[in-house]
Amino acid sequence: MEQPVTVGRAGRSFGEEPEVLESLVDPSLTARVTLDEQGTVTGWNAGAERLLGYSAGQMTGRGAADLLAEPIPVRGGLPTLAGLPRWNGDVALRHRDGRKLTVGILAHHRPPGADAPAWLIVSALTDRQPPAGLDESLVNWSFAQSPCCAQAIYDTGLRLRRANADMERSTALTEEEMRGLRVSEISDHDAGLRAERSMARVLRTGEPEYQENYLRAPGEDHEHAWSVFISALRDHEDTVRGVCLSAHDMTEQFWARKRLQLIAEAGRRIGSTLDVTRTAQELADVTVPALADFVSVDLLAALDDAPEPPARAVPADGPLLLRRAALRSVTPGAPESVVAAGTVDSYPAGSMPFESLRTGRPALHEATDPAFTAWLARDPARAARVRAFGIHSVMTVPLIARGTTLGVAFLVRHRNQEAFQHDDLVLAGELAARAAVSIDNARRYTRERATAVTLQRSLLPRRLPRQAAVEVASRYLPAGPHAGVGGDWFDVIPLSGARVALVVGDVVGHGLVASATMGRLRTAVRTLADIDLPCDELLTHLDDLVARPNTEEESDTEGRPAGSADTSSDVGATCLYAVYDPVTRRCSLAAAGHPVPAVVSPGGTVDLVGLPAAPPLGLSGLPYEATEVVLPEGSLLVLYTNGLVETPDRDLDTGVHRLLEALARPAASLDALCDTVLADLLPQRPADDVALLIARTRVLDARQVATWSVPSDPSAVAQTRKDVVAQLERWGLSDAVFVTELVVSELVTNAIRHAEPPVQLRLIHESTLICEVSDGGNTAPHLRRARSYDEGGRGLLLVAQLTERWGTRQSAAGKTIWAEQALSPA
Repeated sequence: MEQPVTVGRAGRSFGEEPEVLESLVDPSLTARVTLDEQGTVTGWNAGAERLLGYSAGQMTGRGAADLLAEPIPVRGGLPTLAGLPRWNGDVALRHRDGRKLTVGILAHHRPPGADAPAWLIVSALTDRQPPAGLDESLVNWSFAQSPCCAQAIYDTGLRLRRANADMERSTALTEEEMRGLRVSEISDHDAGLRAERSMARVLRTGEPEYQENYLRAPGEDHEHAWSVFISALRDHEDTVRGVCLSAHDMTEQFWARKRLQLIAEAGRRIGSTLDVTRTAQELADVTVPALADFVSVDLLAALDDAPEPPARAVPADGPLLLRRAALRSVTPGAPESVVAAGTVDSYPAGSMPFESLRTGRPALHEATDPAFTAWLARDPARAARVRAFGIHSVMTVPLIARGTTLGVAFLVRHRNQEAFQHDDLVLAGELAARAAVSIDNARRYTRERATAVTLQRSLLPRRLPRQAAVEVASRYLPAGPHAGVGGDWFDVIPLSGARVALVVGDVVGHGLVASATMGRLRTAVRTLADIDLPCDELLTHLDDLVARPNTEEESDTEGRPAGSADTSSDVGATCLYAVYDPVTRRCSLAAAGHPVPAVVSPGGTVDLVGLPAAPPLGLSGLPYEATEVVLPEGSLLVLYTNGLVETPDRDLDTGVHRLLEALARPAASLDALCDTVLADLLPQRPADDVALLIARTRVLDARQVATWSVPSDPSAVAQTRKDVVAQLERWGLSDAVFVTELVVSELVTNAIRHAEPPVQLRLIHESTLICEVSDGGNTAPHLRRARSYDEGGRGLLLVAQLTERWGTRQSAAGKTIWAEQALSPA
């Protein structure tokens, strides 16, 4: 390995040869002795021989304690020093000729295991004195030529007496030119006056003071950070005779600290939201005025509606379209900007933003650079702004995250006269990299949230179906951007017999999983409602449906290795299912962990429906219980999700109380009542999804319903047909007589032959004609195609062909088969 070489002023190298060093330092001027841990002499140089008269041969191997004329002034003597890393003091030694010498020594104790003697003891010899006056000269020279700080000495009148070379350079004045002046006269700056006040206090108290000043040296274009120490100068009688001012140039450390602070501030402020525009604005806010006088953040216009960034973000030959996402300036209103926020601008090939994005590297330009002037020559508007504001230094920094090019940040200086440096470019690149990751996160979140919103809205009913049972109005509000899209939903499902099902549900969680689960549950509810399951049975089936995927996921994870990624999570949901019959005015309801509905009577009284407590779907595995209430015509049934009544700053009971108060106020329409409820209970952006469904009940007039009890005798079918024809004539439905006779005849005959009494026939005349035949049997009919030689089996097929739709539903007393016909306009 080569030895380090130090070059002196004359160009002569030294330090690599030990003999050169020895010739300079003259080892004989120091007495050097080495000892082992037992105090035995292992080394003895010429200086030690001159001091005590013993040669190296006479002392090596002897105990050092033999040289002591008096015990060492440490309790216990030399062995107690073994625990000290170093010791110094005066020791009485015996010279070979018997004289006692008091010698000041410095003893170094080396750590155990070091490849050297345990103790090194040194003492300077004083028999060779330097030339007269050399010490004083060295002191003067060290002051004048000190390279580590700027120093100046002031007398008790605070007038400068001496200044070293660094002080002369920092003030651009010689010592002779400054002698006799005050600090505030040498530096016409607030910092000079502050330093002079500190000097006055030091003269009065004798205590040193510290300051930090920021001054621009004459002839330089940037400020220096100075660490200033002011201390008193005392004579031998401890009288203060003057003041010394020492100023250390801490500019590099100062700017390094400022950059670290700016990076820390950027980490705290950039990416506080999952909003692309807000994140871009946070980058601009952090960098102005700390780094630049004007900043714009431009994102690729191709990212506006694209689910994924284009494969080639920057066209080979231009132009490049960028949308201004954010800007910030030290000048109010940012008049330096040619492009307004939100506007798309075109950047040709060769322009600085184009080239920075093409290369993927930040770039630094002065106003006189050919690339800058060439771009401005093709853009008169920008050229005019550059001249008007005196823009002299520009940086372009690409925004790239995860290999995706997102845009470019444009940084400008005009008020700050110091040009951007390479360190500024590195700092801007660090800030842009942090912002790019946050912008990409926001972009990805926005894309996923938009997908979830689209999925959720596609699964919600676009328009509520027409039906005779209730008049409905609804509202759905997605959660604020921080919470994400949830799984709240509602539905209105027409059922047989002019009845209607009202559903409100809430899936636990947010995002695509919640939206997909919501769609699955909504489809399941519609399927189960189509087979006319009672409310409690429907929720029991839903509970099984929700619990099954959770069980499957648990079985899937049993074989996975520990620590493997698992994105699945238990899915839970709440649901309220209600069925209202406009003929009987009865409403059957069942809930699974869902907030209970409210009922507003026609007189304006508001109450909550008492429902049995039940756990959410997917948790119990137990049957649910239904409740039945009778609703007067014109009653309001209000169904909602917990996001309406429960917020982070309001508990459930308080929210329900406010809901009841809002419902008690009269409203012009159901839509107006929905708006009133949302305005009273919700902030501007709800923290959770909100679904609200309000239904006003209707009652079918008794003249629209005809009911007959049919004897269990085949001969009763003929009389039943006559009764039906007469009723249709009274309703003015002569065109429906033929089909209705066939349907009634088939359904009543089947009930008498294959079912159990009692048999009942009911006709409901609303927008359609509904024929229902109920019996006491539990066997559901089956639609099948009869073979050519079969004597029966064609009845239900005929009913299905002649009517719009047909079906069956079970009840506690048996079953009902129904068929529905469309009526032609009168």
